[in-house]
Amino acid sequence: MTSDSAATAAATDSAAEAEAAEAAEATPEPAAAPARSRASRIRRGLAWTAAVLVLGSAGAGWWVYSHLEGNIDSVDLDRAIGADNRPPKVVEKAQNVLVLGSDSRAGANAELDHGKVSGARSDTAMLVHIPEGRSRATAVSIPRDTLISRPECKDGDGKTVPGAERVMFNSVYSVAGPACVVKTVEQLSGIRVDHFVEVDFAGFKGLVDALGGVTVTLDEPMTGAKGGLKLDAGTHRLNGTDSLKFVRTRYGYGDGSDLGRIGLQQQFMLALLAEIKKQDALGNPARLYKLADAGTKSLTTDSDLASLSALADFAQSMKGVDPSTMETIMLPVAYDKVDPNRVVIAQEQASQLWEALRTDQKVPASAKDSPAKGGGGKGAKPSKSPAPSPSPSA
Repeated sequence: MTSDSAATAAATDSAAEAEAAEAAEATPEPAAAPARSRASRIRRGLAWTAAVLVLGSAGAGWWVYSHLEGNIDSVDLDRAIGADNRPPKVVEKAQNVLVLGSDSRAGANAELDHGKVSGARSDTAMLVHIPEGRSRATAVSIPRDTLISRPECKDGDGKTVPGAERVMFNSVYSVAGPACVVKTVEQLSGIRVDHFVEVDFAGFKGLVDALGGVTVTLDEPMTGAKGGLKLDAGTHRLNGTDSLKFVRTRYGYGDGSDLGRIGLQQQFMLALLAEIKKQDALGNPARLYKLADAGTKSLTTDSDLASLSALADFAQSMKGVDPSTMETIMLPVAYDKVDPNRVVIAQEQASQLWEALRTDQKVPASAKDSPAKGGGGKGAKPSKSPAPSPSPSA
């Protein structure tokens, strides 16, 4: 029996019992009639009140579930890519999740960052590997300016998009959609992507605000160059809007490169996960609803994750991963010889990295040595002891 059916039956039984009690007292002794009549009316009122509350709570629960579930968009990866065109899974119980942050300016996103820019790109891309046992994780950031070979893909309308050489990685999303990004990563790495999760500007901002902000520490200041975020060195509690500026800061910090920005994105991700763990957000129903409502409003996943129950089960399985032990790596790249403003994959190091993740082994130090490093400054890092209640920055 469903929860709604059970609730309806319970409510009906309560009301029926009240009616039966009243019928049994239909012929009371004359002297006690007023008191018994009042008692029966009270019992009947309480029964109907209970019925309304039971039905109301069941209806509210169903509305909440339907509301959150309806927020999630999904893509069937096997159908979009073709099951035969995907690499085999090597370690069955390990998980590989592609996390995309898209820079679409559509809808509410336009108010958050230069709304006149058309289209959307994968502003952030991380392949997160969770080994068998799920007690740790490794996140590999793919620089957006990396020149890659884009495979032939189907776009969201099912139209064929021909492959192309030497295109920027972040352009794949705008040309052919998220499934093509997954296919590109699978062909670059030989790793089967089990799931993908995409969130846009508005969803990112809402998630941070639902947490009440995220605390980060800078060892050197951000100057706010070219409209970016301006922060002194030290610890700051950032609200959603400033957090978005933080992870998108390129100029005014370090060497102003995209490679330098990756360090900020990785450190903020760790700070965000640490904040969720610190607040026990997954164990607090009220806070969990607030996070789920904010997070799912702008969420796209693969079809296997596109339900509240699937997301909850997956999140529960990840509770053993400690953000403080999570390893963050930038895909090894070298500056392109033709266009020094772009980078290409350093195949020797990248091959070692992909092989380690594919076979669920420890990543060797040599696989982390990127010829092009970028200057991310001395570092931005999550605060070890986030202040419990500072006011978010405006």
